[in-house]
Amino acid sequence: MEKATDNLNEKPAVTKNFIELAIDKDLAEGKYTEICTRFPPEPNGYLHIGHAKSILLNYGLAKKYNGKFHLRFDDTNPTKEKTEFVQSIIADVEWLGAAYDGEVRFASNYFDQMYEAAVKLIKKGKAYVCDLTADQIREYRGTLKEPGKNSPYRDRSIEENLQLFEDMKNGKYPDGSKVLRAKIDMSSPNINMRDPILYRVARMTHHNTGDKWCIYPMYDFAHPIEDAIEGISHSICTLEFEDHRPLYDWVVRELEYPMPPRQIEFAKLYLTNVVTGKRYIKKLVDQGIVDGWDDPRLVTIAALRRRGYTPESIKMFMEMVGVSKSNSSVDYAMLDYCIREDLKMKRPRMMAVLHPLKLVIDNYPEGQIEYLDVPNNQENEALGTRKVPFGRELYIEQDDFMEVPPKKYFRLYPGNEVRLMSAYFVTCTDIVKDEAGNVVEVHCTYDPATKSGSGFTGRKVKGTIHWVAKETAVKAEVRLYENLVDESKGSVYNEDGSVNINPNSLTVLKDCCLEPNFESAVGGDSYQFVRNGFFCIDSKDSKPDALVFNRIVSLKSSFKLNK
Repeated sequence: MEKATDNLNEKPAVTKNFIELAIDKDLAEGKYTEICTRFPPEPNGYLHIGHAKSILLNYGLAKKYNGKFHLRFDDTNPTKEKTEFVQSIIADVEWLGAAYDGEVRFASNYFDQMYEAAVKLIKKGKAYVCDLTADQIREYRGTLKEPGKNSPYRDRSIEENLQLFEDMKNGKYPDGSKVLRAKIDMSSPNINMRDPILYRVARMTHHNTGDKWCIYPMYDFAHPIEDAIEGISHSICTLEFEDHRPLYDWVVRELEYPMPPRQIEFAKLYLTNVVTGKRYIKKLVDQGIVDGWDDPRLVTIAALRRRGYTPESIKMFMEMVGVSKSNSSVDYAMLDYCIREDLKMKRPRMMAVLHPLKLVIDNYPEGQIEYLDVPNNQENEALGTRKVPFGRELYIEQDDFMEVPPKKYFRLYPGNEVRLMSAYFVTCTDIVKDEAGNVVEVHCTYDPATKSGSGFTGRKVKGTIHWVAKETAVKAEVRLYENLVDESKGSVYNEDGSVNINPNSLTVLKDCCLEPNFESAVGGDSYQFVRNGFFCIDSKDSKPDALVFNRIVSLKSSFKLNK
C-alpha cells in the first residue's frame, strides 16, 4: 500500500508493516542500538515455501535497518535431525540470497551455556527435578478450564535439585525417568507456564555434539537463550508461538540477560492445495510416491529450485503476500504468476514440439538445410537473435493439424495456409494415415516469397504454428506437472491422514523434438517453449546427451492481479 503524494516527482512513501513499526518504536526508545534477526530452523527435514517467507522477512529486516542476520540451527532434538537436512537448508538460504553474518550457528554449540543457565535457575529456586512420568505430568497440568496441581517433587531443596540435575547430566538415570522443570505457576491460565519441562534425559547421538550429552534442553528453554547469547534484538516467529511468548520472556528475564530480545509473531504462509507438513512430505518420500524431498511437485524450496522457480520470483511472491497477524490462504496461482512475470522478459523463446507430427514440404529442395534468423524474445530485443535450421521435413504439434476442423480453427488442415513461425507460409495438400486411421504425416507446399523478414507484404494468414526441423532435432524427455493434490476431492488429506494424491500429477513425454540450440545448456537453465510454457532443464536427471525438462508453469494463468 502506498500513500498519495502531491509532488509528482516525489516517490510515494511505502507503508510499513506492523513489525517494522515495532522496531522503529524500539529504536526510538533506545531499547536496542543495533537490529539483529535470525532464521532458526530445526534440521529435521527440507524447508518449504512457508520457510522462505520467514527467511526473506528476517533477512529483509536486518538489511533494511543495516543490522545483522544469523542462520542458526535449533538442533535440540537429535531423534529427527540429520546432516543432510543441515546442508540442504544452508543451500536453500544461500540460493534465496539471504546473506548471513559470520559462520552458520548451532544451538548445540551453546549446550554448555544452557546447562549453566539451568543450574542458575535451580540456584534461584526457579527450577526443580521432577520424577513424574510423561503421562502424570500431562495429568497434573490440568486443562484450559481447570488449573493444574503441583508435582510432589516441586519442593525439593536447591541442594537436592542441583545434585539430581548433575546426576542426570552424568547419565545416572534412564531415559525418561527424570526431567528438569521450571517453577512458575501451575494455576496459570496459560498452560505453557504451568511448570514447563526445561531438560529431559535422552541418550541420543547428536549430529553435531556426538555422544557428549545424555540430557537435552527443550526448544522453549533453548530458543530464548540462543537469541540472547547471539544478541538477537527481535525474535520474529509465527503465530503458533504467541502463547509461548510469556515463557520466552520469563526465561530471558530470570536469567538476567542485559538486553533481552523481543519476540514478535506474524502469520504463516498457507498455500491452497499443497503439502507442506514435514511429516507428510517424509511419508510421501518414504513411500516412493514422490522422487525425494526435491520432487518438483512439492513446494520445498529444493523442489521449487529444481522445477525452475527463481529467487526473484519467490521474493516477488512474498512481497505480494505481505506480512500480517491474520492467518489466510494464498492461491498457488499467485506463485505461478510471479514466475511468469520474472521469466517472460529474461528467457529465450525456443521451439520445441512435445507431441510430434511429421510435416513434409514437397516443393522444398531435398537435402537442403537453411538457417533462419529467429528472435530470442519478441518482447525483449536486447536478447538478440539465433540461427535455427529449417528443412524439407519438419515436426509440428499434433494438435496444430486437424483433418476436419471446427469453426474458428486457424491452424493447419487440408487446403488451409498457415505461417511456420519465423519461416514460410505453407498450404496443406495431402495427409498419410496408418492402418488405424491416424494421421501420421502431413504434406504441404511452401511459398518461397513469404520468407519471414524478407519484406513480404502479400496475403495474410490467421494461423501461425511452431516447428522443428527433423534432420537436426534434439530428442528430449519432458515432464509435465499438475498439482500433487487432487483438488476435486476438496481436501489435501484423507481421513486416515494420507495425502489425497492426484494420479495425473506427473506426465512424462518421451521423444519430444527440440531445435538444436541447447549445446551449452546445463541443469537449472530455463526457457520458454513457444506456446507450451516455461521449462527448466532438470538438474538431477538431465545429461548432456539425454536432456530432461521440467515444465515450470504453463503460459495461461488463472490469477488476476488487481492493479
